[in-house]
Amino acid sequence: MSNLDQPTQENVEIMIEAIKTKLRMASGAAMQASNFNVEQYEDIKDLYDVVDGKDRFSISEVEALVSELGKLRKK
Repeated sequence: MSNLDQPTQENVEIMIEAIKTKLRMASGAAMQASNFNVEQYEDIKDLYDVVDGKDRFSISEVEALVSELGKLRKK
């Protein structure tokens, strides 16, 4: 696996895909990794760390995480 401490577009894509998989996002197709910039790397990494650190999520947690991801998408 890549060193996720490096703010690269490839790492952004790896983290977005991992978040989508772990949250089992029904709207995963709408969250294309290419819709995110390296400029938001730290915020994406923070979300990734939260998702990676838990095995189960409540519906409200998933909604909150997806909402945060939505805010980070390119406008």
